[in-house]
Amino acid sequence: MSDQSTATNPAPARVRVSGDEPYDVVIGRHLLGELPSLLGQQVRRVLVVHPAALATTAEVVHEDLKASGYEAYVAEVPDAEEAKTAQVAAFLWGVLGQADFTRSDAIVTVGGGATTDLGGFVAATWLRGIRVVHVPTTLLAMVDAAVGGKTGINTSEGKNLVGSFHPPAGVLCDLAALGSLGRWDFVAGMAEVVKTGFIADERILELVEENSDDLGAWGTRPTTDATWAVVTELVERSVAVKARVVGADLKESGLREILNYGHTLGHAVELTERYQWRHGAAVSVGMVFAAELARLAGKLADDVVERHRSILGSLGLPLTYRGDRWEQLLSAMRRDKKTRGDLLRFVVLDDVARPTRLEGPDPTLLAAAYAEISADAPAGRGPVAL
Repeated sequence: MSDQSTATNPAPARVRVSGDEPYDVVIGRHLLGELPSLLGQQVRRVLVVHPAALATTAEVVHEDLKASGYEAYVAEVPDAEEAKTAQVAAFLWGVLGQADFTRSDAIVTVGGGATTDLGGFVAATWLRGIRVVHVPTTLLAMVDAAVGGKTGINTSEGKNLVGSFHPPAGVLCDLAALGSLGRWDFVAGMAEVVKTGFIADERILELVEENSDDLGAWGTRPTTDATWAVVTELVERSVAVKARVVGADLKESGLREILNYGHTLGHAVELTERYQWRHGAAVSVGMVFAAELARLAGKLADDVVERHRSILGSLGLPLTYRGDRWEQLLSAMRRDKKTRGDLLRFVVLDDVARPTRLEGPDPTLLAAAYAEISADAPAGRGPVAL
């Protein structure tokens, strides 16, 4: 998709993430010149971590770093969730060791959420923590994975079960990267945008409702200046929601759990599908499930439940999952990070922008909520799911 915008390049927006280690999320276009200031003056060596699909982009970053005086290296990792393994992490540790990276050196990640999670984890664990700057190239990574300091890799038992909290030194959200993003990658990222709307900012939901035709068709036709303006505002608002939450609760001791809205069932779907579903597609199903669960528990009005289906469905995101997978999903949810002992815990809503928690719901209530989102036939292998 080509960028049809004719507007001049405005100054980037900056969202400050507070906490013990505050940092900026810079949102705009053509931001490579911002990278040295985020890396800081002490950094000498930089490792650029990227998936194969972004080799050209990573080489541009690599050459720019060298031109700025850094001793720069490049490491290619597998695409998507295949990168988030102990074996790939060990490969990167080996690269860092062979290049004599010290505690004052840094990693730059270029890619989507999986690259961000992996690179952040390697940065967190090398010499017990070195700097990392994320350059997210997908909508999902911009509004979710790159912001907040969560890092992790997967195991055969589940997603992100091994990881640490390691805030980045900064994040560069270059919106120009979205111009080449395919429709289904963009739409899957929109699930996390919609999530922030439901938990904290109703204006996000209104913007999506007003522009769902253009957003859902991303990449299939030229994008107008007006649509770019909407996407820019959605990214800024979504990042601002996450920044407020993680600034107050880095290590998910309380408030930050609201960012997991839709993720308890969503992660279980991903595991059941062996990570062949996009994260956003699974979270979309998870949000509809959470809404139905809240409705059956007497917390959420019917119209808000229907609003979930209307908004997510208008973007082309899935609303149902296979009816014959409930026991498998339930087993996966019991290993969710929010679970305490045998007590299942869900983030639900009392209303839009009024998140709360539902602890230890009755098994019959859970089954009834799942029945509301169950598909009679196996879930389709549509483009958004793969």
